[in-house]
Amino acid sequence: MRNLKDILYKVSIENVVGATDVVVNNIQFDSRKIKENDLFVAQKGVTVDGHLFIDKAIELGAKVVVCENLPEKTTEKITYVQVKDANSALAVMSSNYFDNPSSKLKLVGVTGTNGKTTIATLLYQLFKKAGFKVGLLSTVKILVNDKAYTTLHTTPDSITINSYLKEMVTEEVDFCFMEVSSHGIHQKRTHGLYFEGGIFTNLSHDHLDYHSSFAEYRDVKKSFFDSLPKSAFALSNLDDKNGGVMLQNTKATKRTYALKTMADYRGKVLEKRMSGTLLTVDGVELWTKLIGSFNAYNLLAIVATAELCGLEKQEVLRLVSELESVSGRFQYTVSKTGVTAIVDYAHTPDALKNVLETITDIRTGKEKIITVVGCGGDRDKTKRPKMAKIASQLSNQAIFTSDNPRTEDAQKIIDEMELGVAQENIGKTLAVVDRKQAIKTACKFSETGDIVLVAGKGHEDYQEINGERFHFDDMEVLVECFKQLNK
Repeated sequence: MRNLKDILYKVSIENVVGATDVVVNNIQFDSRKIKENDLFVAQKGVTVDGHLFIDKAIELGAKVVVCENLPEKTTEKITYVQVKDANSALAVMSSNYFDNPSSKLKLVGVTGTNGKTTIATLLYQLFKKAGFKVGLLSTVKILVNDKAYTTLHTTPDSITINSYLKEMVTEEVDFCFMEVSSHGIHQKRTHGLYFEGGIFTNLSHDHLDYHSSFAEYRDVKKSFFDSLPKSAFALSNLDDKNGGVMLQNTKATKRTYALKTMADYRGKVLEKRMSGTLLTVDGVELWTKLIGSFNAYNLLAIVATAELCGLEKQEVLRLVSELESVSGRFQYTVSKTGVTAIVDYAHTPDALKNVLETITDIRTGKEKIITVVGCGGDRDKTKRPKMAKIASQLSNQAIFTSDNPRTEDAQKIIDEMELGVAQENIGKTLAVVDRKQAIKTACKFSETGDIVLVAGKGHEDYQEINGERFHFDDMEVLVECFKQLNK
């Protein structure tokens, strides 16, 4: 329970109807969760306008309503707070309600198209090995020191973020590493948080179903760095053409990393194998179990962040060599017959290209690359033909299948993918709508030494079809296929 005046601290208020000296039990933005003496925030969502549920919230016991548009008729004994931006207000109020937990630990945000989960998770691993109490807010899971929670969104809502940060403060967590998505930034879910630093990984084609253009997508990412305080650091990948853009207007201390250009933190890949990568970091040789150039970038960001957070460089490099790969990120298994199967979350054209180029680099002979890939339904349709084009160009055999079709027809999604396949590559493509059958087909096509890549879902253990989630794990299916084929 908190006093409304305390909750509204630093909220940009346009008008108030009713008393502010009242006590609120909880903050809710979902009217269905309202209980007696709660505060309801009416947000104008992407598909639903919360203003339509103000009366319902009051019926269920809401004492305070925060909204952008005051109702024509107000109810006596209810306090109405009119704000310009309900999303920003919710974020600030959530921080206030939980006593601004982000200011009581060191919070580092990771944003970009690819690499967010790997960097955030490996930073969690590294700082844990260094003896700190650590928190993680990621796509894969939420961790409060050793306690794990499942998650549905890359960046949770403001109430959820602050509730977990509050728990971290209670558990005396020192550092928290957090994935920051463009949706989360745009919807102000991270507004009002105190960041110790921000990391930019890269920017490529994604989420154009949500953002009106690539420029808007870029500018939303940039706004995260624009909002960092002077006391924070802003770390950016200078090899990405938008790396410099992210730092243009930030007040934070600017730092850069790169493999190809001059930067504050430099790296060079010396050798790539299926067992790991040999690289130099600022001239020091380092062996890592992580595979590929894209992971070299991730490791550079991790080393830089650890140093910027006060860890000693030699200790950081030692700990980096011990890091394990993240679930669903270039995760592989080898069959008894010598076929290597890789599961990777690559669900953007750039990520798929990176993974396939890495596989090409580390194969030792003429092993075939067989790729199983699909595209999600109700998401950016423009990347579908691009994904198929890349898969068919860089694989010996590409099998197009379903991903999470959601409310769309899986066959139609595949049809739209196939439009991107060049004429000379049509002969090495195949469409198998059922994902399990597609993976089985890839395994049957494979011979000793071949590499099967199953891309797009990575760590996900479900398939979403027509509003329902069914258990589905790519690695489980692969292991099952290999067992059957080995009989």
